Amino acid sequence: MDNDIRELETKPMGKLLWQYALPAVASQVVTSIYNIVDRIFLGNTPDEGKMLLAALTITFPLMNIIHAFGALVGAGSGARMSIVLGRKDVRWAEKILGNSMLLTFLFGFIFVMGGYLWMHPIINLFADGASQPVIDAACEYMYIVLPGMFLLTVTYNLVGLIRSSGYPMKGMWIMVGGATLNILLDFIFISEFGWGMKGAAWATTLSMAVSATVAVLHFVQPKSFIRFKRHAWAPKLYIFRNILAIGISPFSMNVAAFAVVAVLNRQLIAYGGDDAMTVYGAANSYMGLIFMVLLGLCQAMQPIAGYNYGARRNDRLREVYILTMKVCVIIGIIGAASALIFPRTIIGFFNSEPEILDMGEPALRYLMVFCPLIAFTVTNSQLFQSIDQPWIAIVTSLSRQVIFLIPLSLILPGIVYNITGDGVTGVWQACAICDVLGAALSLVLLLTHRQVFRMDYVPPIRKPKKELGPKDNEQ
Repeated sequence: MDNDIRELETKPMGKLLWQYALPAVASQVVTSIYNIVDRIFLGNTPDEGKMLLAALTITFPLMNIIHAFGALVGAGSGARMSIVLGRKDVRWAEKILGNSMLLTFLFGFIFVMGGYLWMHPIINLFADGASQPVIDAACEYMYIVLPGMFLLTVTYNLVGLIRSSGYPMKGMWIMVGGATLNILLDFIFISEFGWGMKGAAWATTLSMAVSATVAVLHFVQPKSFIRFKRHAWAPKLYIFRNILAIGISPFSMNVAAFAVVAVLNRQLIAYGGDDAMTVYGAANSYMGLIFMVLLGLCQAMQPIAGYNYGARRNDRLREVYILTMKVCVIIGIIGAASALIFPRTIIGFFNSEPEILDMGEPALRYLMVFCPLIAFTVTNSQLFQSIDQPWIAIVTSLSRQVIFLIPLSLILPGIVYNITGDGVTGVWQACAICDVLGAALSLVLLLTHRQVFRMDYVPPIRKPKKELGPKDNEQ
């Protein structure tokens, strides 16, 4: 067994989490940079800045649904590989690699072709009430970036497997390299060539292509611990089932984000027009950056927790969970404090027009005030994925967005509008309230599953053994 893999079971937890956290957080942060850099360059475009930023905001729901398919395969295959490597089964891990790629190709073909066939109806669904130039710019962006989004799902999947198989730093450099290239191409295509929305789309697509190519090459090299093998490409229903059972949680979370952003977009357009969309695009960029840091920390926990869960080292499972929770809550406090103290400065990075700053100041404060509670919920959701509790992870992930936020965002803005005449503030308030309710439900679910941290806890066998792993003639 590779020495890096054995460290998951033996290395001091503080050093081990740091070893995995640095590349995981860097990977998530630079992933968010793909869109954040686009928003900064486009939002500061002379004369068209507000319109272009609003157009990019309209694409959020479609981007979320594409990310959902990437998370469905990537998170599921990464968590499953950690568990089987904890059982010292390399051949099974190779099968997970090959079958995860088959799923990625299948879903990629579906959403790319579907996007091209129904682009305008989809964009109009999310942009009801937006001006025509905003809708046209959003369509122009998505037509170019759709193939790049497929390549990004390939990268997400493979980088997660690179990290789970003992190469966390390599996964980080793949993502960092792609983001750096994206920034360079944004400057060239938008600032120098003046291509506007088209330039942002091409910069994103080309950088994603480079990242995906490098990730694929890792699993071709003979020195890699887990590699593409001929036997791994044979479709196996039990592997599809195992990947999707775990991946359904982050998939559901991204689909929920798709629905939430679609609802919020319509409410913001109804009560605040294009300016409200511009503010949401700027505020969501900052929120997304903090969330990516939290998600990176939790993804660093995942291979450690999954491996030790598979190896029945429940003491180390508890240790990595508590340490990750502490760090995530601290990051949440820092993110909330920065938003409360410097809201205009943060919004100003994306658009500095006075009306945007005035609307963005209270918006960012409402959206970020309970960020420490979001950190708590995200950590719990990732824990449930790591210990093979996909349905509990789904409930934890969806509670904040679907159970609470969608109903509140549909009801509260109208109430606030009737009282104060400011329905946009009602949208921001709905987001803050759902953070509290989601964290409360997450705490209840955690308490009902705290037995996994006991030394004498033995994970239940939910299905016949042959359904869980390869058959004897596949070994």
